[in-house]
Amino acid sequence: MTLASPESYAHMLDQARRGAYAYPAINVTSTQTLNAALQGFADAQSDGIIQVSVGGASYLSGQRLQDRVAGSIAFARFAAELISHYKGITIALHTDHCAPQYLDEWVRPLLAYEREQVEHGEAPLFQSHMWDGSTLPLERNLTIARELLAQSRAAHTVLELEVGAVGGEEDGQSAQINEKLYSSPADGMKVIDALGLGEQGRYMVAFTFGNVHGAYKPGVVKLRPELLREIQTTTAQAIRQGELAQAPKQGEKSQAPKPNEPAAGRALAGAPDDKPFLLVFHGGSGSPPAEIAQAVSYGVVKMNVDTDTQYAFTRGVAGHMFRDYDKVLKIDGEVGEKSAYDPRSWGREAEDSMAARVVLACQELGSAGRALR
Repeated sequence: MTLASPESYAHMLDQARRGAYAYPAINVTSTQTLNAALQGFADAQSDGIIQVSVGGASYLSGQRLQDRVAGSIAFARFAAELISHYKGITIALHTDHCAPQYLDEWVRPLLAYEREQVEHGEAPLFQSHMWDGSTLPLERNLTIARELLAQSRAAHTVLELEVGAVGGEEDGQSAQINEKLYSSPADGMKVIDALGLGEQGRYMVAFTFGNVHGAYKPGVVKLRPELLREIQTTTAQAIRQGELAQAPKQGEKSQAPKPNEPAAGRALAGAPDDKPFLLVFHGGSGSPPAEIAQAVSYGVVKMNVDTDTQYAFTRGVAGHMFRDYDKVLKIDGEVGEKSAYDPRSWGREAEDSMAARVVLACQELGSAGRALR
C-alpha cells in the first residue's frame, strides 16, 4: 500500500470514471478507526480514500487541544507512516465538509502548509480537500470555490465542492429535506463556467440527487440517480457545441498548465465524452445497492461512508460489552477480568467489525480487487 501522489490520485479518479466504479471514502476519528479502514481496504484489495471531518480533525487533536489543523497534520503524518507498511494498494487522504465558518481556521491553513511543502519539493500532506458551500447561494459558493481551486492547484491537491444541499445532519451541520436536495443540469453548466474543465485545477463535484446524511427509514428520502446522468449529458452536449468555451475572466491571465505540473492540476484530458464531471456521492448510508450502482454508472468516483462504519465500529464494542459485561465491570465487589476490559480486546473486535463494512462498501462500489498496482 502506498500513499497516493498527486499523479497517482489523478490516475485513480480517472480509472474509476472510465471503469464505472467508485472508491469508498471512509471517515475516521481515531487511530483505531484509521486502522480499521486500512484493514478493510487491504482485505478487499481496493484502493481507497480515508478522510477526516472538521469535528474528526478536532477530536484527533485531543479534548484539551481541540485544534483541527494540528489534528489534521498529526493524522496525515501518522496515516502516511502506517500506509507505507502495507503493500499492493493506494490510499488517498482527504478533508471532508469544510463549511464557510471553518475555512480560515482549517482548510486555508492546510492549503498554505501544503503549498510550502510543494515549494520545498515535497508532496502535500493531503491529496484533496472539500469545500462545502452548499448553504450559500450558488454564485457565492462558486466564487469561493474558484479561489480555493487556485490554491489547490498550487498545492497539487484536488478540490471537492458540493452543489445543492445534502439533507440530514453531518458533523453538527444540518440541512432540511426539501427541494434543495436536487441539483439541476443548469447547475452543472454554472460549475463549468466558474471552474473550467480542469485547466484551472482539478476538482470533483457532489451534486445532490435526494441523498441525505445519517440513517433514515425507507420512504423518507427519494433518490433520483438519473439526475446525475442528466447533469453529465447536458453539460457534455454544451461543451461539444462550444457553449461553454472557457476564455479567461476579464483581467485574468490564461491558466495553461505548466510543463512540470502534476496531472492533478491539468485539464481533464481523456474524460469520457458523456462524463465531464468527477462526481461524489454524499449521504449514501442505507441506500439500496441498485441505486448506488446506478449513480456510479453516471460518473460517481467517490462515495462517502461514515454513518454505517460508525455503527459497525460501535456495534463491535457493544457486542463485547454485552457479552462480557461481568468481566468488563467490577460487579458486586468482584475484580472483573483484565483481559476483557483491556481496550485492545474490545478495540480489535470494533476494528474487525468496521473493516468488514469497508469491504462491503468496496464490493458495492465495484472497487474490490481492482487496485492499481
